[in-house]
Amino acid sequence: MTNAETHNHNLYENPLGTKPIGKLLVEFSVPAIISCLINSVYNIVDQVFIGQGVGYLGNAATTIAFPIMTILLAFGTLTGSGAGAYAAIRLGEKKHEWAEKTLNNAFWFSVLIGIVLMVLGLVFLTPILRCFGATETVLPYAIDYTGIVLLGTPFNMVAIVLSNLARTDGHPRLSMYGMLIGAALNTILDPIYIFVFHWGVKGAAIATVTSQIISAVVLTAYFMRSIDQPQHMQLRKQYIKLDAKLIVKFLVLGISSGITQGVACLMQVVMNNSLVYYGNQSPIGGDVALSAMGIVMKIAMIMAAFGVGIGIGAQPILGYNRGAGHYHRIKKTYLLAIAFATGLIFLCWIVCQVMPEPIIGLFGKESQAFTDFAVKCLRIYLFSIFCAGFQIVSTNYFQATGQPLKASILSMLRQLLLLIPLILILPLFWGLEGILYSAPIADAASAVIVAIFIVPEMRKLQDNIHKEDMEASQLQQEVAQ
Repeated sequence: MTNAETHNHNLYENPLGTKPIGKLLVEFSVPAIISCLINSVYNIVDQVFIGQGVGYLGNAATTIAFPIMTILLAFGTLTGSGAGAYAAIRLGEKKHEWAEKTLNNAFWFSVLIGIVLMVLGLVFLTPILRCFGATETVLPYAIDYTGIVLLGTPFNMVAIVLSNLARTDGHPRLSMYGMLIGAALNTILDPIYIFVFHWGVKGAAIATVTSQIISAVVLTAYFMRSIDQPQHMQLRKQYIKLDAKLIVKFLVLGISSGITQGVACLMQVVMNNSLVYYGNQSPIGGDVALSAMGIVMKIAMIMAAFGVGIGIGAQPILGYNRGAGHYHRIKKTYLLAIAFATGLIFLCWIVCQVMPEPIIGLFGKESQAFTDFAVKCLRIYLFSIFCAGFQIVSTNYFQATGQPLKASILSMLRQLLLLIPLILILPLFWGLEGILYSAPIADAASAVIVAIFIVPEMRKLQDNIHKEDMEASQLQQEVAQ
């Protein structure tokens, strides 16, 4: 930056360090929640229209494709969440140049990794889909859908990464608008391609890719703009060359988010194969079990989006105040985020428990047996999901405050250490129903373990608050003298 830019930047008071926490959390979390919901909508809108226009085999295909979508999301959140957290800390330390370098490196790294993932996915598509649980009847649909979706991978990566960095740059609404435009377009194009052009699952995939491209273009255009406000980050030519050391630094901070999505992918693969195996041993059948649980997993995504969105919204606030040493604001942000996330997910849980059949009906009505099993999945599998907000926000807390090891452990806790073993063990005794009961047990147990991590952290935070109060009191006395 020039001397004038440095002077202007020093005069600028970042609202992350001064604005009331409640207003700040709402301002950042609401757009983040909407962005997360939109990200879920890409899959859910496809599944609704495919269910109505193609049938349960089409829905089963999107369930098979879901782990691949999760892998892509894992790399996107690994880069975007880590870069957002690292840039926020640097901004809190008044190191704007390093924050801007982080933006640029994250952008070009996301383009590179997107191309690599696209090529690998297309080359090994069929064996990957078989590994993820595709039966012979579902495989052709899964190939049609996933093969097209993979073509949009570089744009998907860019949209996810820049969405995170737009929040760090103080523009959470832009992050939301970028995703919202894409989702609106996806919702418009899906019925046209499926029902008017009769393209089936291919049409749904084309609509998804088109939407991802639009989202990426909107967010990229924002960071390429020419501005005279040095406190905002920009994509600049001088930072095109990748800095390996910097990339490693922000990837370390983002590893917990990447692990969360990566483990989710592994869980989905185990889940899909278990559903097919035990479903075929029951009157339900493997394809029906796969399709029904796929719907429930999408509904779970919507519910978890509230916790994820609030955790994401809190992250730049926590990171900035961690860099600035404002411990009062850190604690208040965390506690408010926990309250908001738990309350919103609990409200969603009540709706699912009270009226599951109308919710399932949105995804098509193949038969009463299918509907009955899907309703049963919804009620049992999501029985303890209201615990998720506490775990998600706590994991984001450790990530945002520069504690990647704790964040990584908590990221692996629910799905890798608890849910996957339960999916493998419980069906040995209860068959297909054992899969359904695995989630509520994992949710409740993970909440207890997260509490074991967070209680000592809150005590340490309180000690820092006491020191902060003492220093402020001492400063006031010196000024008075």
